[in-house]
Amino acid sequence: MGGRPSGKIMLLPEDDPNATHIMIATGTGVAPYRGYLRRMFMEDVPTFKFGGLAWLFLGVANSDSLLYDEEFTNYLQQYPDNFRYDKALSREQKNKSGGKMYVQDKIEEYSDEIFRLLDGGAHIYFCGLKGMMPGIQDTLKKVAEQRGESWDQKLSQLKKNKQWHVEVY
Repeated sequence: MGGRPSGKIMLLPEDDPNATHIMIATGTGVAPYRGYLRRMFMEDVPTFKFGGLAWLFLGVANSDSLLYDEEFTNYLQQYPDNFRYDKALSREQKNKSGGKMYVQDKIEEYSDEIFRLLDGGAHIYFCGLKGMMPGIQDTLKKVAEQRGESWDQKLSQLKKNKQWHVEVY
């Protein structure tokens, strides 16, 4: 068997066409999300008319490294109520502390909204280099604690509800 990914972790759940999908990627980890977004916005699928929210967070070194940026920007213009797109450019942007901007900084910036969406049943996906997960987990834990929540309990609930999807390499 080649190095092809297998399994169901990163399949787009189609049981609820009005679901919210929060997609977090670093670099080439954005590829599966491109497939999701094409399914949501480009393919004419009678059994799946997307009416939810797709929110993409993409972290790369600089704007030259943004994959499919034009395509995603078009979705923003065509589907403003159904698509959001936030970029973290580590070599071009600064976070609020003056350091490099990473996806976890964007997650922290929008944490109230993200947690509200997760509480409402949103799916959250992570795809990219496995090195991104510790920083993201630390940020989510910090935010949960600031909200008076236990991150371990919340994570356990997200996994139990099949809202938490991780595919890192």
